[in-house]
Amino acid sequence: MSFLTGKKVVVMGVANKRSIAWGCAQALKEQGAEVIYTYQNERMKKPLERLLEENEYTVECDVANDESIAKAFETIKDYAGEIHGVVHAVAYANKDDLSGDILNISRDGYALAQDISSYSLIAVTKYAKPLLAENAGIVTLTYLGSERAVPNYNMMGIAKAALESSVRYLAAELSPQKIRVNAISAGAIKTLAVTGVKDYQKLIQLSEDRTPDHVGVTIEEVGNTCAFLISPLSSGIIGEVIFVDKGVHLS
Repeated sequence: MSFLTGKKVVVMGVANKRSIAWGCAQALKEQGAEVIYTYQNERMKKPLERLLEENEYTVECDVANDESIAKAFETIKDYAGEIHGVVHAVAYANKDDLSGDILNISRDGYALAQDISSYSLIAVTKYAKPLLAENAGIVTLTYLGSERAVPNYNMMGIAKAALESSVRYLAAELSPQKIRVNAISAGAIKTLAVTGVKDYQKLIQLSEDRTPDHVGVTIEEVGNTCAFLISPLSSGIIGEVIFVDKGVHLS
């Protein structure tokens, strides 16, 4: 029997088949989970639905709006009763803040990136919590730019650092309630999000060059780790940032 058979997991952030969130969703399904997908708005709904099988469940959820998040999880509650995990793969920064000088980041751009990329994990967890079954897992996605100055990652690196700190504080607060919170620090993969970073091709190439076998990590490899962290098999892992980057962080 697969280790997530009969479980229901919410996955947020699927944009297309190259999304890390998509790799997570497929790995969860391979282990027997039913995936509930969220989308930001009507414009994002149709591209998502084209990826899915006929009966897969979707719900609108704009993580920048508390009312939207609350409504989404009320809808999910009506549909599923309880859920066994949430995959938070949502981040955003203005394109101008992913190039050039840090000193040119505007106050509004800083606040926007922190809101969508970091605070949204706290907001989503707040509204998901009443639905979460015992031993549920929450997993978010981060990157090495949170702890190193990666060229052009800029504002997103700052936001990811805040996200990782949020993981630790949420984990400390929620682990006594049998809810685990962790993050995956994925290697550079050509996703829609990464293409917003100036010279992203160099970032991906540098990442691949630093792996022992010079082959970059895949969304499937990240997804498999996500499925493990959502599952009760990872019951001893709390508040961690797990690197899934083929060893890039070692050098």
